[in-house]
Amino acid sequence: MIPLRQQFLQHNAQTTDFPLMLEFTRAQGIYLYDKNDRPSIDLISGIGVSNIGHCHPKVVKAIKDQAATFMHQMVYGEFIQAPQTLFAAKLAAHLPSSLQSVYFVNSGAEATEGALKLAKRFTGRTEIIACKNAYHGSTNGALSVMGNEDYKYAFRPLLPDVRFINFNHLPDLKQITERTACVIMETIQGEAGIRVPAIEYMQALRKRCTETGTLLILDEIQAGMGRTGKLFAFEHFNIVPDVLLLAKALGAGMPIGAFISSLEIMSSLKNDPILGHVTTFGGHPVCCAAGLAGFEALLEENLIDQVEAKHQLFKQLLQHSAILDFRGKGLMFTIEFESFETNKKIIDRCIEKGLITDWFLHCSNSLRLAPPLIITEAEIRKACSIILESINEILNS
Repeated sequence: MIPLRQQFLQHNAQTTDFPLMLEFTRAQGIYLYDKNDRPSIDLISGIGVSNIGHCHPKVVKAIKDQAATFMHQMVYGEFIQAPQTLFAAKLAAHLPSSLQSVYFVNSGAEATEGALKLAKRFTGRTEIIACKNAYHGSTNGALSVMGNEDYKYAFRPLLPDVRFINFNHLPDLKQITERTACVIMETIQGEAGIRVPAIEYMQALRKRCTETGTLLILDEIQAGMGRTGKLFAFEHFNIVPDVLLLAKALGAGMPIGAFISSLEIMSSLKNDPILGHVTTFGGHPVCCAAGLAGFEALLEENLIDQVEAKHQLFKQLLQHSAILDFRGKGLMFTIEFESFETNKKIIDRCIEKGLITDWFLHCSNSLRLAPPLIITEAEIRKACSIILESINEILNS
């Protein structure tokens, strides 16, 4: 029998020459367990996916029940399927009146693709404005609005008529004009190292888009579903986007994404041409059942109201002379070190000690922290102790 490790390297397409090669056999709550049942604290929630923890019992039950009832029936949008409809209605009930039409897809990148098409179709314009250091996915269109050339140059040519502005920089908003189809922006930048914009900036952005007839697309693929201490991060800024992007935690561990807009805007995909956007597996019934169960658990267990206190506890405990900055909102935050080399050594030492963390694509000297929202005070204290021990060991080695 060929070892699983060798099969992984031979048959699973690799994304780097140095995969972590960690192997976990089960997961529960905030923990991942190896073959010897040794637990590791998942302090990044599978990159923002496991907001309510791994294998939440209500989600597991919903998956089993739905799989035993029906799975795939027909391409998205043709048949009335209860899991899709009930999940969309539940989301709409917690969103502003202008965000009532939900288009389910398979991932965050697909949500980005659908939203970009929607903006061009509805406005009849071609210019797209995105932000420097942005990340919206790795498909062709999503890559076109990524704000880091290091990850793009090898795949050019990409979408034309895309320009980039500085995030949280008021003067750049003047570049939004009557020829701009949309501005696509992370409500809180993730891969840039968790950058939270000023309220004044976000309100000026909303005003400028309204003045110019430009659709404002807010990407909350990482920041949504309670992670920042609000159900949706745009609520912190007292604005409403024209299109909202969700994924990651939306499926409570299952693959799903969504772009959400008004009935008027979304209706533009129905004609000229018909089937303006289609997907075979988008809104898969099992994924929607899982997402609905996860969403209900998030609300019923009052997890969002606990986020700010947990943020403050992390901030209080993570005090060290080597930490140059502590940035973030809610349980989406980072600590910054002087270099990638120092950060990577600390990350590796944390992993050795049973704590999973990572760095950021566009900010490699910062350590990613985004634990499941269910993390307890005792678990926060333990996690911070491991991080501080790792910092000391690396600096003293």
